Amino acid sequence: VLSLICRSTNILTKMWNRYSNMKVSTTACLKFLTEGKGSNKFFESVTVAALYESGSKDSPLAQRANLKNVSDFLFPRFDKFSKNVAMVDGTTEKSYTYTELKENAIKVASALTRMGYKKGDVLAIYSTNSPEFTMVMLGAAAAGIIVTTMNPAYTSGELARHLEHSGASSLFTIPALVGTVKDALETDKVLNSIIKNIVVFGTADGHRPFSTLLEDDGKAFPEKISIDPVEDVVVLPYSSGTTGLPKGVMLTHSNIVSNLLQFRPLISVNEEDTCLGVLPFFHIYGLSPVMMGVLQDGGKLVTQPRFDPEMFLKALQGYKVTQAHLVPPIILFLAKHPVVSKFDLSSITKLISGAAPLGDSLTEEVMERLKAPVCQGYGMTETSPVIHVDTVPNTRGSVGKVVPNTLCKIVCPDTDTQLDKVGKVGEICVKGPQVMKGYLHNIKATEDIIRDGWLHTGDIGYVKDNGSFVITDRLKELIKYKGYQVAPAELEDLLLNHPAVQDVAVIGMPDDEAGEVPRAYIVKKPNSDVSAGEISQYVEDNAAYYKKLRGGVQFIDLIPKAPSGKILRRILKESLTQD
Repeated sequence: VLSLICRSTNILTKMWNRYSNMKVSTTACLKFLTEGKGSNKFFESVTVAALYESGSKDSPLAQRANLKNVSDFLFPRFDKFSKNVAMVDGTTEKSYTYTELKENAIKVASALTRMGYKKGDVLAIYSTNSPEFTMVMLGAAAAGIIVTTMNPAYTSGELARHLEHSGASSLFTIPALVGTVKDALETDKVLNSIIKNIVVFGTADGHRPFSTLLEDDGKAFPEKISIDPVEDVVVLPYSSGTTGLPKGVMLTHSNIVSNLLQFRPLISVNEEDTCLGVLPFFHIYGLSPVMMGVLQDGGKLVTQPRFDPEMFLKALQGYKVTQAHLVPPIILFLAKHPVVSKFDLSSITKLISGAAPLGDSLTEEVMERLKAPVCQGYGMTETSPVIHVDTVPNTRGSVGKVVPNTLCKIVCPDTDTQLDKVGKVGEICVKGPQVMKGYLHNIKATEDIIRDGWLHTGDIGYVKDNGSFVITDRLKELIKYKGYQVAPAELEDLLLNHPAVQDVAVIGMPDDEAGEVPRAYIVKKPNSDVSAGEISQYVEDNAAYYKKLRGGVQFIDLIPKAPSGKILRRILKESLTQD
């Protein structure tokens, strides 16, 4: 055993030093393994359990010594679960086994090759969730083609910008979005000439049906293609546009595969699990943890094109879903909406929430209602995406510990000075094999976010005594009241405890004397009658004086949110200038 530990430690040292600019010694690595902590006062997650989770060959760092691209990693796993149902289209109820999913992906790769596409080309998917989305993703990855994913809510102008910036030369879409595609291409003659093919999941006049790609015999599959997992980009999602213009995030095969291995032991899925694919696949959360995360270990994934309350609840009940990745707005719906009580959701064994902070009170409420644990995860598009995951028994209000083979530190937002004490609030910074290659065509933005080898997340939080992290807010969203920092998420969590509040968003209002003051936007529960004064008094009674809603309370019908569930505070702030 000692010999094995020493050999593994030497391998770990070499691999970490190869892929990180922070050199460590074999002694330090051995200290990481045996004590779970090192002399550099970082919050490490390089442990014996992580290194030997499924044998050393499956360790995320060791994986980089035996580098694989996405298809070489997933396809052998599909062979293991060959006859099991891999995916079900929740709209049509059509299902595909793992063998069928793999065979169709190979046919797609072959068809794309016959169409003239080659390694390094960019293919765009502008679509809602479906098994066909997955087939294109996997087929393109196998052929070395980069997939850029697009929000189906895009306007024609947003679509045109994304297509132009990403360099896409083909587009896969659904019939309902063909009109938007035509509008985007008609406004840009150059773009119109660059997009060689528009393929439709279904049928649309003048465009090739996706079904014709599945008629391919697979013989043009590029068997001898050379993919460098560390350097070659496999997927190009665009980061949230809540601050500035969206940026293309270059994620390599190694980024994706490493992260699949990193969160695999923490978000455990097996052949008996049925999971719901309601989070959009164009978002990295839907693409990696939901789609690939379920498929890497033989689960059944039921896709839904969008969140529709009735369709969502019927799927949970009808398919006896055991696990579901969700975002806070859907958790809020499950916790508070009366219609939920009409459905049998007893099959659910665990809910995973991500993309935005989930407060203690809401976590408690949904767990009490569904009698199932809720675990939070945390990550970014730029980290493929998972950095932290909580596990059962959960630490409520926490996003859990750092995933294996990742370093994490907390720094002072103003000075970048490392904060060593537990409970100290600062910006979270990470380093690991899941960190992106960079932003497409944007060296400056890449250098701004990755400094001295550390990715600066822009998220504010702290670490607890047990090593779990708590995210309190976005760095740029903190409200500065007379020098005090007020986290909007904290006030939102408090206000969701009010019996008359259905949903809430808090922003900072400019104030000549204080700098900024908090203002709450409230969506009332049906049939509730509460005044702005009562809401303000509730906060005053339950929070520190500097957190009072000095900016007032405004009642609205709907909180603006991105598909990921993040509150679009910029829209609310823009409304201030119009008042």
